Amino acid sequence: MSIIRNGSLANAGLEKINWVKEHMPVLNELANDFSRNKPFSGLRVAICLHLEAKTAYMALVLREAGANVTITGSNPLSTQDEIAAALVKEGVEVFAWHNATLKEYEEHVYKTAARGPHLIIDDGGDLISLIHKKFPQFLAQVYGGAEETTTGLIRLRAMEKAGVLSFPVMAVNDALCKYLFDNRYGTGQSVWDGIMRATNLVVAGKNVVVLGYGWCGKGVAMRASGLGSRVIVCEVNPVKALEAHMDGHQVMPLIQAAAIGDIFITVTGCSGVITGKHFAAMKDKAILANAGHFDIEIDKKHLNAGDGPRRVRSNVDEYVLAGGKRIFLLSEGRLVNLAAADGHPAEIMDMSFGLQVLSLHYLLNNKGTLGKKVIAMPPELDRQVALLKLKGLQLEIDELSKEQKEYMDSWELEGHEA
Repeated sequence: MSIIRNGSLANAGLEKINWVKEHMPVLNELANDFSRNKPFSGLRVAICLHLEAKTAYMALVLREAGANVTITGSNPLSTQDEIAAALVKEGVEVFAWHNATLKEYEEHVYKTAARGPHLIIDDGGDLISLIHKKFPQFLAQVYGGAEETTTGLIRLRAMEKAGVLSFPVMAVNDALCKYLFDNRYGTGQSVWDGIMRATNLVVAGKNVVVLGYGWCGKGVAMRASGLGSRVIVCEVNPVKALEAHMDGHQVMPLIQAAAIGDIFITVTGCSGVITGKHFAAMKDKAILANAGHFDIEIDKKHLNAGDGPRRVRSNVDEYVLAGGKRIFLLSEGRLVNLAAADGHPAEIMDMSFGLQVLSLHYLLNNKGTLGKKVIAMPPELDRQVALLKLKGLQLEIDELSKEQKEYMDSWELEGHEA
């Protein structure tokens, strides 16, 4: 039985789901196919993702494909109660509500795991980790999982290395049609959606410090530049630091950037990125936001040692440090793009969630043959999603001729003039 906050919100949630459905052609194509074939008939699918409209539509596609779907939120502040209500109305079991306490969040994930899934979609590794710890009796029946995030894959690869991972997990985050679009364009736009909604302040002319220059950091920095800010990148990886430099951004250690930054955005996946020594160097009214999966990148314990927090605006907390300096933290240090906005655009998540659905289908079709490890996304699934997306955009591309294919496959390079 579902545990949600307010079932009367279902119609409002369905309106949101129907809106994103109109902009997700990849999932629409898969829904048409799988609703006829019902490949997941009789199987239990457990999902732990940010519970908003795009995620909900993917859950409904899986339900139409025959699955018994149970879903929970992967972040207490990103769950939308109207979406949870809509899913329950449509026959999906839901354990989630907005702004759950840590204890409530853990209970919701626990109840989702307790359903004994055959297939899993995870965001951050919490659900897969919990099944291993608390429900070893289910491990043999799990065909596999699919992980959405960099953070989750770090945890899962650690489990594999330690020899405790008990079933295959598809590395959806590492698929081309995921990170090239979701991480870069999705994160880049949605992070600024969240910051601007939360603050209602201008971005142009400000110094924006981006901590981490992976694909998400690249997207955040790219959009910051487009909005007219001066971008400073802080990195620990020398190759990524060089790339940021070549992309036209300033590169420097955080302790130097702290003194000149106006807006700081963490997107590293690591803990303790912005700490007390950085707060001490910051200007009055500096704004801090996090775009990493967990709220561990900004040292909230140090902030709490001062005066605060004081809620000064929805999703904006003020901390007063020694000497009267004010620091503003957005969305309690949680994912700002989901806590203060609606997450990535529907057209972007269309590709990521198309990959998730195809990953579960691949795991089902290859059950028992993939080993107990993190699995790279098969290139043919990436290509399938890209072709479906192009079709939805009404875009056509060229194809190699028979002669061109033979040329590309040949080591002799016949016909080449020296």
